Amino acid sequence: MAIKASEFVWHNGHLIPWDDAKIHVMSHVVNYGSSVFEGVRCYHTAKGPAIFRVRDHTLRLLQSCKVYRIDLDYSLDELVQGTVDLVAANKVAPCYIRPIVLRGYGQVGVNPFNSPTEVYIANYEWGKYLGSPDCDDGVEVCVSSWTRLAPNTMPTMAKAGANYMNSQLIKMEAVVNGYAEGIALDVNGYVSEGSGENVFVVHKERIYTPPLGNSVLPGITRNSVMHIAHELGIPLIEQVIPREMLYICDELFFSGTAAEITPIRSVDKITVGHGIAGPITKAIRKEFYGIVNGTAEDRFGWMTPVPIKQPVTV
Repeated sequence: MAIKASEFVWHNGHLIPWDDAKIHVMSHVVNYGSSVFEGVRCYHTAKGPAIFRVRDHTLRLLQSCKVYRIDLDYSLDELVQGTVDLVAANKVAPCYIRPIVLRGYGQVGVNPFNSPTEVYIANYEWGKYLGSPDCDDGVEVCVSSWTRLAPNTMPTMAKAGANYMNSQLIKMEAVVNGYAEGIALDVNGYVSEGSGENVFVVHKERIYTPPLGNSVLPGITRNSVMHIAHELGIPLIEQVIPREMLYICDELFFSGTAAEITPIRSVDKITVGHGIAGPITKAIRKEFYGIVNGTAEDRFGWMTPVPIKQPVTV
């Protein structure tokens, strides 16, 4: 899906025109993939636009910076306010928000310390990533031949741009073979995650998801599913999941900022359960969309309102 340009981009504390958000071809990030980023959604609710868990996303961005020894001149509060200010200035909601911290144009070489740090936040219109909204049919996925990053190689708890070269291999293989997405295994052959989503398995009325030790990104939506499941009284267990559980489970779904809650109907052409979203997936999805769309109480304090006074783009 092509990016639809907005009016402004937040850059190092200031709003600049969209077309001015450029970097040099010899920037460190271009040559060595030295960036960390986030994906955040802003929803249009009955009370107006609101950003989903923006503080949690921003905190993870700062933690990714810490892992990669990137010093920032901006605090958590300043980055959150910058995000809100940007969405308000662009008057685009619902939207997808992309904060990026990158190593810019400085010295050549693997050592990044002498390259300046650049911070950008962009937002733009973006719809459903996988499947159709509220669709019970689910998506068809495969188990990828590409393994997720091994421990002590690339830190998977950091949301780093370089990690997504691995994700691209997983996604491209799935697409060229006719699938919507791929699920990767970890270095030991256990279920890890999709190219950009966490995975949840439902078996005998319990939800299972791989622990962070299986090369899993600590997803914000993943954490939201855990909160919702606990509130609904559905047991949710983090444990190692063998590949064959994907075939014999009762339900299977993805979670992620882009994917939101997406049911999976088959893995490697093997039907999951009855081939449609099951009751537990639908219960989780109903609560999630209720909160983000403003039709249910924001009892977890996840939504940050955006002061857009003019009509928004839907």
